[in-house]
This record gives sequence, C-alpha cells and structure tokens, in this order.
Amino acid sequence: VPRAFAACGARHSINGHHTMRIDGNAIRPGMIIEHQGRLWVVVKTQHTQPGKGGAYLQVELKDIQSGTKLNERFRSSESVERVRLDQAEYQYLYAEDDMFTLMHNETFEQIAVPRGLIGEPAIYLQEGMILSVESHEGKPLAVTLPEHATIAITETEPTVKGQTAAAS
Repeated sequence: VPRAFAACGARHSINGHHTMRIDGNAIRPGMIIEHQGRLWVVVKTQHTQPGKGGAYLQVELKDIQSGTKLNERFRSSESVERVRLDQAEYQYLYAEDDMFTLMHNETFEQIAVPRGLIGEPAIYLQEGMILSVESHEGKPLAVTLPEHATIAITETEPTVKGQTAAAS
C-alpha cells in the first residue's frame, strides 16, 4: 500500500483478511493491532507530551495468544496495522476432555477449541447453545457465551430454620 494511502487509513487485504493502517495516535483501547509479527489487544493508552521532543502515545498491549503484556510508545508519525477479527456463530455440540466441539451455523464445519479459550463460563455450556467465535486467519482466538441463559438448579444446600440473609 503506498504510504500516502496508508496515512489516510486505506483498507487493504493481507492473506484475504481485512486490515487497515492507522496512525499511532489513533490507537484506542479494545483495538486489535499487529505489532512485531503478533496480534495484540490494546489494554490502555496514555497521551504524553514531553518537555522536548514530539508527543507520543504510551500503549499497554496484551498478546492475544500468550497473554504476555508489553508497553510500547507510538508517535503520531508511525502507523500500525489494525486487524479486524472474523466473527461467526457456532453451536456447541459436546465436550471431550478439555476440548469443546462447535459447529458453524452456516457451513456446518466443526472445530474443536480448548477449555482455556472459553474460560470459567464453560461450566454454563449447554448442548445446542449458540456461541460467538472470533478468529483470525481461521484460528479461533475467543469464544463468547450468550449474555443470558436459562439454567436449571439441580442441587442446593438445605435451609436452616431462622437463617436469613441479614443473619449471615
């Protein structure tokens, strides 16, 4: 992409995936950027104007795959690659050991994702539940459960007479 177009935020495609070059001072929390050959989520940003020299943006990044944190400085004259993740709905089919099998709602393709990608909410998974999967170049990076789910309580602690919320 010619430099003149890159500064304007021109969209282009790398390996069939849409990316966009943005100026260093346009980085915002929540964005996904490609930096040092890896994908990072922007955790927080802080504009800094030192007494001498140009202003820069202090950015805290978190590696999407390993969780490693990195603090980096970006000047407004620098540009970075903003990455758009692919998002699709999958249906939860079943769990086997620490892997969860999901099926794409439109293509019916099945994928297996590790428990770590879902995290603690995995205990709420129910057969047939629709999940949102974010991926990059075909590799799942994040799995999100629906905000609301109907679950059945199968076991509770017995109540003690006279026990109230105020008493505990």
